[in-house]
Amino acid sequence: MRNMKFLFAIAFLFFSTFLFAQDSTWRKHGDTGLVRVHKDPRVELLIKKQAQINEETSRNSRKSGKGFRLMIISTNSRDEAIAAKTTVYTYFPELKAYLWHQSPYYKLKAGNFKERKEAEEYQKRLNAYFPKGVFIMNDVVEYKPDREEEY
Repeated sequence: MRNMKFLFAIAFLFFSTFLFAQDSTWRKHGDTGLVRVHKDPRVELLIKKQAQINEETSRNSRKSGKGFRLMIISTNSRDEAIAAKTTVYTYFPELKAYLWHQSPYYKLKAGNFKERKEAEEYQKRLNAYFPKGVFIMNDVVEYKPDREEEY
């Protein structure tokens, strides 16, 4: 028991001295705990330029407006919806297909048409692959302002 008290006292002195030594060493060197960063001012210019490029690129890619899309399929079967999307991409690679799940249905729309007449032309062609019918829907469509036609 006496040995145990002695060991405890030595351990306490050792650890308190260790902590005190670290604290005094820290104060001796005048370290405030802050990190000083020296950077090239050109880095800041590059960051601003990249942010500007990213904003312009994303702004141009998000243009949207009123238009038309073709409703290809609305089904409970995910496999059937994916097969329909594959068919659209196989025979009409220029059309962008949009597949989403609105419980309990999987819906597939295709195209970004500004004019109804354009949508009608594709509707006739798509009806050959989808005998249940393809329907023209009013929708908000994506378009690129510098191109006249975007499907």
